[in-house]
Amino acid sequence: MAGHNESEKKSSDAVNDLQTFRAENLQSNMKVIYYSRTFLSIIGGVIAGILGFTGLTGFVFYFLVMAITSVALIAKAKFSIHTYFDSWNRVVFDGFLGGLLWQN
Repeated sequence: MAGHNESEKKSSDAVNDLQTFRAENLQSNMKVIYYSRTFLSIIGGVIAGILGFTGLTGFVFYFLVMAITSVALIAKAKFSIHTYFDSWNRVVFDGFLGGLLWQN
């Protein structure tokens, strides 16, 4: 009987270990990431324009600004991403390329 109780305890612990997210909270957190990246893309573009960064230099500057933004968002979440988001990709890569403006 002890083995049976232990297996029930293990299965109930496994269920409790699964992390659930409320859709509203996850959506709100994603909005914060989107707005932060949009705002910092604008600010980064203005700074790049003032400094005269064009071409490859401007491209590298944009990625540097987005990398700093990702680190800042992770720091804001106190480095416990899985508490607020369902994956690291959401914080690090979501919206990363959205701020680029392609012109011919």
